[in-house]
Amino acid sequence: MKRVLIISQHFYPEIGSHANRIKNIYMQLKNENYDVTIFTSEPSYPNKKIYEDGDFWDEDSLNCEKDNIIRIGISSRKYSTSILNRLFYYLEIALKFMLLILRDKKQYDYIFVTSPPIFTGFVGLLAKYRYKSNFILDIRDLWPESLKGVGVFNNSLILNFFGVLEKVLYKKSDKIVINSLGFKRYIQKKANIEESKIVFIPNGAINEEIASINKEENETTKKVIYAGNLGLAQNTDLIHKLAPLLDEQGIKLTIIGYGVNKKQLISSIKEYKNVTIIKPLTRKQCLKIISEHDLGLVTLKDEEVFKTVLPGKIIDYMTCCVPIVGVIDGYSKKIVEEERVGIVSNTTEPQEILTHIKTLLNNNALRKEMAQREKQVILKNFNWETNIKKLVDYMK
Repeated sequence: MKRVLIISQHFYPEIGSHANRIKNIYMQLKNENYDVTIFTSEPSYPNKKIYEDGDFWDEDSLNCEKDNIIRIGISSRKYSTSILNRLFYYLEIALKFMLLILRDKKQYDYIFVTSPPIFTGFVGLLAKYRYKSNFILDIRDLWPESLKGVGVFNNSLILNFFGVLEKVLYKKSDKIVINSLGFKRYIQKKANIEESKIVFIPNGAINEEIASINKEENETTKKVIYAGNLGLAQNTDLIHKLAPLLDEQGIKLTIIGYGVNKKQLISSIKEYKNVTIIKPLTRKQCLKIISEHDLGLVTLKDEEVFKTVLPGKIIDYMTCCVPIVGVIDGYSKKIVEEERVGIVSNTTEPQEILTHIKTLLNNNALRKEMAQREKQVILKNFNWETNIKKLVDYMK
């Protein structure tokens, strides 16, 4: 039996697409009869306190595992908006991972490491040489490009240094896994990487999640949902501008969100009677609530790096058969438009976005067609039981 070591800052029971991705990779590899160990941290995103709620620990098979899930403690109780504090937070985690590796007596055939943060990537590089193993680098975001995109850090000297480190990781890895096809050309160009070294394994849903969605016809209410990160990459200012317009039209807006911009956004829109704010939920609870809505909203800032990503909420909306209204560009826009599962706005003008929302809300037949297509797209392209085979084929 081949042994795999996964190194990831985020893991079950944390919320967010990062933790969910790694949980699925861990569980699917075990289902494929690999001996899998993970080095991860205590659940802390967006803060440690929410994991005192036992509802988040809802995977009995993982709760029983003590020997293969190794967690490090971290001093910070929650994510900081300060880039310097965040840097020290990442470095603390990376150093503790390194100590784990140096003390570990096991051997592994494959090291699977996910980035960003880039420091975890270099932990994987240490593990490659320490264990004399194959190094699989999982890229969920282009870093440091995404730092430039959110506009919180623009020191060109340091960014160029991180760019060199990024290039080293691409070159030293034995295989690169990407969760968005939009990353492929960038990585090939950045480090002169051959296409055969890169494999596309997107975020997705498991069969159990798809089967559990019972979409009910909703003829009376008009409900739009935003579910996911309210961070630096998301255009939360646009949601702030849309809220009163939706309120005037009697369209309900539900937000299940977390992230550094949540507090500011919520305080600016909570006065509207049609806005419902829901605290972070487990994935199962979240999918159930999404499925009760007519439309899913997704927004990203208009920066070049965000044209390469595929936000996890797009996958979640499609899993729940909820058509999409997107303020997006690049790869995610291509998915929505080519698969005909929603409408993408060509501008950030709130009135135009409202028009798209009303167009879909007033056309039940069109929404139903889109919902049916979404289920087929998930089953064909974004299904974990199918897509894990790409990783298994490489490791065979």
